Amino acid sequence: MRYTALMSVKVKVESVSKLFNDERGEGLKRLAQGQSKERIFRETGVTVGINEVSFDVNEGEIFVIMGLSGSGKSTLVRTLNGLIPPTSGKILIDGTDVASCDKKTLRNVRREKISMVFQHFALFPHKTVAENVAFGLKVKGVDKDRRRDEAMKALEKVGLDAHADTLPGSLSGGMQQRVGLARGLANDPQILLMDEPFGALDPLIRREMQDELLVLQKELKKTIVFITHDLNEALLLGDRIAIMKDGAFVQVGTAQDIVSEPADDYVRAFVADIDRSRVYTASDIALDAHRVPLTGTVADARKAMEAADTEILHVVKDGVPAGLLTLADIKDIKPQERVMNVMHAHPPTVPQDAYLNEIYSEAQAGMPLAVTDDDGKLVGVVEPGSIFTHLANEEEATEDAAETSTSEDTQETKAKTQAAEPA
Repeated sequence: MRYTALMSVKVKVESVSKLFNDERGEGLKRLAQGQSKERIFRETGVTVGINEVSFDVNEGEIFVIMGLSGSGKSTLVRTLNGLIPPTSGKILIDGTDVASCDKKTLRNVRREKISMVFQHFALFPHKTVAENVAFGLKVKGVDKDRRRDEAMKALEKVGLDAHADTLPGSLSGGMQQRVGLARGLANDPQILLMDEPFGALDPLIRREMQDELLVLQKELKKTIVFITHDLNEALLLGDRIAIMKDGAFVQVGTAQDIVSEPADDYVRAFVADIDRSRVYTASDIALDAHRVPLTGTVADARKAMEAADTEILHVVKDGVPAGLLTLADIKDIKPQERVMNVMHAHPPTVPQDAYLNEIYSEAQAGMPLAVTDDDGKLVGVVEPGSIFTHLANEEEATEDAAETSTSEDTQETKAKTQAAEPA
């Protein structure tokens, strides 16, 4: 899903802070004065978990919060469903402030709108897989037969319906995490909070779970807040990503925003070694597609080429690429000839959300790639050379920025040294 600001806001967080051991409010007062997390802890013993964080999560969006250990990301996600009450600020779930509402309202929001998936599976070892998945429904008072039906539907979504009556201990780590995900889905929540859900898995299984989550999200379109310390995971999953440090957000944006325009040296260090071909998609570098209908004539094709100032057209049937036509193909062809008789059939085609590393093989043929939407209709064209040009330009821009930063640091150090020297 591509992020758009026009989508409806599902979760709104306004100036949320969380301080631990701050019974007298001294830490919050110092935080408002702009004192650092380290200074506040050193002088008062108060720990700043979250520092004035504000953000929106749109309906149907995967919003990833990424940061190193101790950055505050897990504390933040636990404030969203009231497991940890914030010290200050608002957390609005469909307009209900879970930071200040009464216990009954909070309980209803948790039951009706939110499910949480943890890193450690937290499965009951003495209950079957289906019973684990149905546990939240049991708490809600759903009758036994319906619990079973909903549990089976959720297990089917994650491919574990055949294991419904086995105990969790007989499953692999990846399968147990699938059970945890199914349990989160069984309640049919509007919002999924996922706190490093794949962090305990082996790399290969972790990637499988990431792919599975993306497949499920295409079908279910849940609002997901996903916590991770892995930037590659964040870039893969997030419609938008927030990078967190010392309890505060350093940068919020799409994967492309963060990789191409890091906000500061902290973010720049994170993205320095990222493979950009796994960040940018075909739609990011696609040009406008010029087309002629399959029923058109060579005269139509020549007219379209002249109007678009191009020598290449895609031939389409009901908007779907059916062939490719070049000026050379029609050079000596009669104007009334049908384009279907002279076109190159089955042009190379890639989906608009395919990452650049996934379309290298198609590009090696040297032919323009038709970029298609979810319905298979033509939405753009990628020239093979533009893939490598784009990545090369990005790397050069990053290197230039790093050199500029280093040069500025060197000049600043030199200036300080000269200023310190006696006259």
